[in-house]
Amino acid sequence: MLTTEFVTGSPNWLDLGSPEPGAAAAFYAAVFGWQFQSAGPDAGGYGFLQVEGKTVAGLGQLTEEGASSAWTVYFRTPDADAAAKAAEQAGATIRTDAFDVMGAGRMANLTDPQGAQYAVWQPGDFVGFELASAPNALGWVELHVADPAAAAAFYSAQFGWRTAQSDMPDMPYTILSTSEGDLDATSFGGIMPLMEGPSPHWLPYFGVEDVDDRAAAVTSASGSIIVPPMDIPSVGRFAILADPFGAQFAMLKPELPA
Repeated sequence: MLTTEFVTGSPNWLDLGSPEPGAAAAFYAAVFGWQFQSAGPDAGGYGFLQVEGKTVAGLGQLTEEGASSAWTVYFRTPDADAAAKAAEQAGATIRTDAFDVMGAGRMANLTDPQGAQYAVWQPGDFVGFELASAPNALGWVELHVADPAAAAAFYSAQFGWRTAQSDMPDMPYTILSTSEGDLDATSFGGIMPLMEGPSPHWLPYFGVEDVDDRAAAVTSASGSIIVPPMDIPSVGRFAILADPFGAQFAMLKPELPA
C-alpha cells in the first residue's frame, strides 16, 4: 500500500504542470475538493493542492519548452545527482539536471528509456505528500509502456524495486513494491502494456468514494472520460479521466476485503 512512510524508491510527490494553473485548480476543486495554497512569492506561481489541510500534490505552470499538460510522479532518492546519472547511464534522458528547490529538496526531471517521464526527489525540508491511500489522495501509480519487462528491469536497478506478476483480465500486470518490508504491504504501483494511442506515461490513481459520481463531476467541469467506470475483479471500480487541458489521471474505489 502506498503510504507516507517513504523509503528509497517510494513515490513521495506528484505535481501537475498546466498551461492555466488557475483553471486547473478550479477543475480539481470541483472533482476532489482540493484547495490551492500558494508556495510563496518566490515560487513562480507554484503551489500545493490540499484536502482537509493536508497536502496531496503540487500545481504549477508548464516550464519545459513544448511540454503538454501532465501529472509527474516523483520517487524518493537519497541523492538526486547520483540517481540522474545512474538513470542516464541505463538509457534514460535527463531533461533537467538536479537542482535545489528553495531548501525544500533537490530534484531532477527524467525520461525513462521507453519515453515515460518521471522525477526524483531528494528531501530537504519537504519530505513529500501528507496523505496517501485515502479518498481524494494518491493511492497507486501505474506505468504504461510497450515493454513492461524492460521497464521493470530499469526501475528495479534504479530504486531496488521488487516485482511480482498478477493475472489481470486479458493482460499481464507487474506489481511493484519498494525494496524494504513485506512484498504485499509495500506495493505501490504496477506496470502494464501500453495500449494503442497514448505515449508511454506514469498514471496516478486517486482514491474516491464513488467512481461514477466523480466521473460525472469530471465531465461537468469540462474534463473527459478516457476509460469509463468499470469493475476490476478483486481490485475495485476504476476509471481513467483527463482534465480540460489533457492531463490524464485515474480514480479507484478499492474493493473491500471479504
